[in-house]
Amino acid sequence: MLTRLPPGTFFGQSRGRVEVAGLTFAESAYPAGFDIPAHAHAHAFFYLVIEGACEETARHVTSTCGPSTLVFHPSGEPHANRWPGAGGRAFHIEISQTRADNIREHSVVLDDRVEFRGGMAPWLAMRLYREYCRPDGASLLALEGMALEVLAEASRREVPAPGRTAPRWLNQARELLHDRFAENLPLGMIAATVGVHPVHLARTFCRQFGCSPGEYLRRLRIEITCQRLAMTDAPLAEIALAAGFSDQSHFTKTFRHFNGMTPGEYRRRLRSR
Repeated sequence: MLTRLPPGTFFGQSRGRVEVAGLTFAESAYPAGFDIPAHAHAHAFFYLVIEGACEETARHVTSTCGPSTLVFHPSGEPHANRWPGAGGRAFHIEISQTRADNIREHSVVLDDRVEFRGGMAPWLAMRLYREYCRPDGASLLALEGMALEVLAEASRREVPAPGRTAPRWLNQARELLHDRFAENLPLGMIAATVGVHPVHLARTFCRQFGCSPGEYLRRLRIEITCQRLAMTDAPLAEIALAAGFSDQSHFTKTFRHFNGMTPGEYRRRLRSR
């Protein structure tokens, strides 16, 4: 039976909540192996993965959302989640129906589930999260303004979500990339591990996820480095090597390609407030 959550309600352990002008901001923590049954939310919302990885199933498709992944759900859309490994944390941005209708009069508003991996939308959401964590007298105004920036950027860069069920072996291939993201895994080795021909793996992977396994791995590494840049003071060279980049120069070039700025600039701008 589908659970329907009332406005402002999220699974997990609450780490706080703020409401302003039809927007609700909340942080939730999830223990290791936490399973969330199929459910739907009364209002549309984003969630930003702050720590850990969330496995989400929606429309019969399962995807793994790592740190700095931003996911949008329209109101009433059924989905289920699982937090494997050590669990994790997520930051929620919920938009009331009244506020969504008001925004719709002046701009495009997302109507379908979308994942954002890298780019400005997750960066803006992470900046919003940092404002949420450090409240002051101007925070409510800042939170409202930043939330509208996230919504505007996400609406501008909407991409279609996968619409077909992934075979089990394909999800196993993707999980292998997540488990061993710092390694340079040959396509043949991945295909042999999941029991299919490399050509079949490459074609099916691209058709399901919209990119090659190599491109998916690059995006995954960028997600992980975004999270470390935001949450730690580790040197850039250390972050680069831990994520599987050959050196800091390679890391900087790839990071700029995905995010339009260098890792150093990303960290400075994120912490500028």
